[in-house]
Amino acid sequence: MIAEALATVRDPELDAPITELGFVAAIEQDGGDVTVELRLPTYFCAPNFAYLMVADAYDAVAAVPGVEHVTVRLLDHFASDEINTGVAASRGFEGSFPGLADGELEELRRTFRRKAHRACQEQVASRLLKAGWTMATLSEATLGDAAPAPTEELERLVRRRAELGLAHGPQAALLVHDDGTPITTVDLPFQLRMAKTTRISIEGNSGLCRGLLSVRYGLPRPAGVDQAVG
Repeated sequence: MIAEALATVRDPELDAPITELGFVAAIEQDGGDVTVELRLPTYFCAPNFAYLMVADAYDAVAAVPGVEHVTVRLLDHFASDEINTGVAASRGFEGSFPGLADGELEELRRTFRRKAHRACQEQVASRLLKAGWTMATLSEATLGDAAPAPTEELERLVRRRAELGLAHGPQAALLVHDDGTPITTVDLPFQLRMAKTTRISIEGNSGLCRGLLSVRYGLPRPAGVDQAVG
């Protein structure tokens, strides 16, 4: 159950579970006491991203039935001590990095959720365009129209909508702006091009991080990662 809980925690920039990325180094459980160790691709990974993952991992494990005490340790990072102590004491990012943090992290989290949402929309739209849909059809479609049989891409899109507090029922517009307003036919080609750029960036960064992690810790190189990494 602990691994399943950690699988719900995503790297905010790469939009992938920390378990899938290889960021979970160890899990130890002794009755109601759980210790989780996390690792990152480099010593200098951004501390705000690192803090988000450690804090989210702590919350996810603490919510597992039967867990009474949680310790989450970030290993081999220049800000490990500050992050580990701050999360354990529920200080928040500003409290952990006084004088350095520029506001709390919820807006950062929301920014990356928006990016993930755009990337999901582009994946769904591309699949439907390949199936013969037109830009006009896409701009008028609802989530229900796109899924006679649900697909993994569409399921991810619905989850992203829910996280952002946007309408995500069958009658909700299929493709929307960040504020939830439908994207018009005229604007759709440009929005999809921009969303594709976002998706490619996320996928490229994910591959790079997986490769760096494999080199740093001597792990098997993930499938599809450029052999030039490392």
